[in-house]
Amino acid sequence: MGNEMSPLQKHRAEYRPELPPWLQGTAVKVEYGDAAIAADGADAHVIRRAFPHTYGQRLAHFLPKTANAPDATVITEHPAVRVGVVFSGRQSPGGHNVIWGLYNAINSHNPSSELIGFLGGTDGLFAQKTLEITEEVFSSYKNQGGYYMLGRTRDQIRTTEQVKAAMTTCQALKLDTLVIIGGVTSNTDAAQLAETFAESKCSTKVVGVPVTLNGDLKNQFVETTVGFDTICKVNSQLISNVCTDALSAEKYYYFIRLMGRKASHVALECALQSHPNMVLLGEEVAASKLTISDITKQICDAVQARAEKDKYHGVVLIPEGLVESIPELYALLQEIHGLHDKGVSIENISSHLSPWASALFDFLPPFIRKQLLLHPESDDSAQLSQIETEKLLAQLVETEINKRLEEGTYKGKKFNAICHFFGYQARGALPSNFDCDYAYVLGHVCYHIIAAGLNGYMATVTNLKSPVDQWKCGAAPITSMMTVRGWSRGPTASQIGKPAVHMASVDLKGKAYELLRQNSSSLLMEDIYKNPGPLQFEGPGADAKPISLCVEDRDYMGRIKQLQEYLEKVKNIVKPGCSQDVLKAALSSMAHVTEMLTIMSSPSYSGQATI
Repeated sequence: MGNEMSPLQKHRAEYRPELPPWLQGTAVKVEYGDAAIAADGADAHVIRRAFPHTYGQRLAHFLPKTANAPDATVITEHPAVRVGVVFSGRQSPGGHNVIWGLYNAINSHNPSSELIGFLGGTDGLFAQKTLEITEEVFSSYKNQGGYYMLGRTRDQIRTTEQVKAAMTTCQALKLDTLVIIGGVTSNTDAAQLAETFAESKCSTKVVGVPVTLNGDLKNQFVETTVGFDTICKVNSQLISNVCTDALSAEKYYYFIRLMGRKASHVALECALQSHPNMVLLGEEVAASKLTISDITKQICDAVQARAEKDKYHGVVLIPEGLVESIPELYALLQEIHGLHDKGVSIENISSHLSPWASALFDFLPPFIRKQLLLHPESDDSAQLSQIETEKLLAQLVETEINKRLEEGTYKGKKFNAICHFFGYQARGALPSNFDCDYAYVLGHVCYHIIAAGLNGYMATVTNLKSPVDQWKCGAAPITSMMTVRGWSRGPTASQIGKPAVHMASVDLKGKAYELLRQNSSSLLMEDIYKNPGPLQFEGPGADAKPISLCVEDRDYMGRIKQLQEYLEKVKNIVKPGCSQDVLKAALSSMAHVTEMLTIMSSPSYSGQATI
């Protein structure tokens, strides 16, 4: 981008993110909780075996110096440190602010410390291509979008050669810590790197930061990711503009595909912000096992119902991962990928398909056939950004509507469809105030993790729906966020494969989804389109946060700490010499609680609450 900045970019560079009180000052106060375990107890032994040095580490809570926590450790000595940082994964708005927060924290505690960025992502890490980050270097990247200060290439540190190259770099540069900024894949790699370093007695610690525009790195410790808010706000404005156009022209149906890969968080959040007529969530489709024919019929029925009210326009949102949620298309993709793995050329794949797959392949339009044949991504998923599912659905719906017209079952006007892919244009957007603050705070948390000497942890901030001064900062072992399952999606996925931080699907029992479903009928029929306007940096809407974040109650780290406080109170009340009544009440209550929790923690418990 060079040094040319627009007046707005310059104005954004002057924005100063806030810090919660626990990160202010030059002392680091850390309180350790209990050892963190895997959410699924059935996975624990597999993860422990794979990560013997980093599994079962304790949670860390960072507190203000004045906090009343007698067991907390106050770190006042801050020797100079050398820290490396790398962007791993697809660029996401706010990534630069993680580095800014880390830089400021490092230098405020010891100006002799050094922050070294790796140019070109993980490839730059392997090749030791570095840039020393100084105030002068960083000045034009504050609150700016993209990853263009350092760049990124491949998003993996996975093979033996890659891990060895990363270790060689860390040792050659004498890094105390390597900070990896990325999503589920990058943080899985960070956990493996931390384990390998510990096993090899490498002194470099590894810290992960949750930054991904898809919002799918979500678990009990991570409420949302840096970049998700900005992406949803930028896309919601575009969607709402299209809604207004549809309402004005009254003769077009818009099929809009959104980024999101295997999880539909972006589509859900954008639907809550802009109120389109329909949104197809991959998780819904997978759970209901809807076929391509079912989905086509569902949309056509909606078009017909609206036509009966003299409405011949509408807006339909489609997540890019929908194609992998439709059973027969997913099975076809798996068969195609299997042929890729066997070395069958693209030109010959169609002739090697099984009879049912061949029939489905021939049914699909030529442009979709070509896109399905593309080589899969590194994680074995289809190249979702290249598969125009919105055009496929629009074409199938048009064919079905024309058929109904001929049969006389549809009395409406001709069906007109316009298709859009609101894909990666938003990745370079100037980040929202929320993403600026969240990323900057995470950068500071990274330094606290470094000062505490922790390895294999992810920086966490919870209670995010509250004002910044109420955010709770801490760190959780990445291994406690892992599960063990195959890459295949749906209930048939078997318990195979290596432990990994897997992407979180939209919770179909969650409050955000429930809010959408409560309003789905009125959204479909009443055209209650909502225009949030362009991304705001000042005035109304400037401090708005994702709706899906605000309707949930996800302060897991805060609740863990609150539970510890309750248990401490019980210990202080029920001591030898207390009355029989107090002892009996405590025993009765604790017996009931432990019995209930034992049942809920059992692998066979099917009614477990989601995070």
